[in-house]
Amino acid sequence: MYNPPAKSTSEHPTIKLHKLKVARGEIPTPPAVLDSSWLRQTCLDAGADDAGFVRVDSPELKDHLKDIVELLPPTRTLISIVCRMNRDPVRSPARSIANLEFHHVGDKVNDVARSIVSALESMGYRAVNPSMGFPMEVRHFPDIKPWTVSHKPVAVAAGMGHMGIHRNLIHPKFGNFILLGTILTDAEVTTSDKPLDYNPCLSCKLCVSACPVGAIEPDGRFNFSACVTHNYREFLGGFTDWVENIADSKDAAEYRRRVSDSESASMWQSLSFGANYKAAYCMAVCPAGEDVLAPFLNDRSRYLEDVVKPLQNKVETVYVVADSDAEEYVKRRYPHKRIKVVHNGLRPSSVQGFLRGLRQTFQRSHSDGLSATYHFTFTGKESAEATVTIQNRKLTIENGRLGNADLHVTADSASWIGFIRKERNLVWELLTGKIKLRGSPLLLLAFGKCFPS
Repeated sequence: MYNPPAKSTSEHPTIKLHKLKVARGEIPTPPAVLDSSWLRQTCLDAGADDAGFVRVDSPELKDHLKDIVELLPPTRTLISIVCRMNRDPVRSPARSIANLEFHHVGDKVNDVARSIVSALESMGYRAVNPSMGFPMEVRHFPDIKPWTVSHKPVAVAAGMGHMGIHRNLIHPKFGNFILLGTILTDAEVTTSDKPLDYNPCLSCKLCVSACPVGAIEPDGRFNFSACVTHNYREFLGGFTDWVENIADSKDAAEYRRRVSDSESASMWQSLSFGANYKAAYCMAVCPAGEDVLAPFLNDRSRYLEDVVKPLQNKVETVYVVADSDAEEYVKRRYPHKRIKVVHNGLRPSSVQGFLRGLRQTFQRSHSDGLSATYHFTFTGKESAEATVTIQNRKLTIENGRLGNADLHVTADSASWIGFIRKERNLVWELLTGKIKLRGSPLLLLAFGKCFPS
């Protein structure tokens, strides 16, 4: 039976009890500054293998400040936690073993972070723990990053390590066999940590040699598209491509021609037990870190035989975008691996998403011989101007129309995005004036070859 509350808020029993406890001094006030030694021990007791703290106004976090304060406006401190993974499971050619380790430790990171938030909350502080991985804000995908806080920059700022050439964080002790978590809190701590004064990365380039799609290049460039297309085949964009294969198949026989039985089973497995990485070989072969280094230093030939070559020699399906650098790399470097051409789902739904996505999908080898400046003027639903330059196998994107253009594209934003998503016909859009070109149309074709998806 419903009992209506008291007419006066001040007469509500809970409020009266609260005021009474305040008067008696029974409700503690959190310390103005939290002891960092206590907080570090709390993190370790909760199950973290290491932890560091960084002020929200740290210069290293200036590019991430907006994301941080959107999650918890009064944030003063970010806590970076590290949970170690067992190394040999991650190195196993049987990726079911590797993925089991990723899943277990990922769950542990979230549990540890939640325990730390509970400890802070019990003291009267506010705190939140963004997910280690998934779930994410996938409503933003692919135009905006779906993760709420970038764990790696926070970890670098908190002294937990530095990024290696493979774009994994390398902890000075545990190497890259770690997963990261972050806690945001309004607590101010007595001392903050600083970034390491050296990079644990050995520049051995084993990650370069082990990557099945050539996503990591010797000069340090990272091909995001190659990595996400293969390693994340059963995440986000790869899942979308699989669904579209189902939708486009007229019957079961055609579906089986598009998707093998083992691929269907693998997708079921990812849906049932958590999405599985196809590779992560860059992490598997990395010898950096005090606890990891000895076998590599003691006998490099044996290390190559035991750790690197089993992954290189593995017969497997490698997923690539048609006419991409990755497709050419696999044909040349790993002829024993089966290539399957797919779409990676990196389709923008906005002009800003298109411009951001250019960096993710740029294929350096396919820009050989191209030296051109493109001006883009977008009108209609979204208005924007940008200058894109491709020269010496490098991509530059700037706001506004700068300098002289070899090709000027003026486009209704909806028409352009429809063309990019292959939902509208370019010829029709040109004939109706929704897209206009000033310069050689051949330059638009050359542009498109640099950004397959």
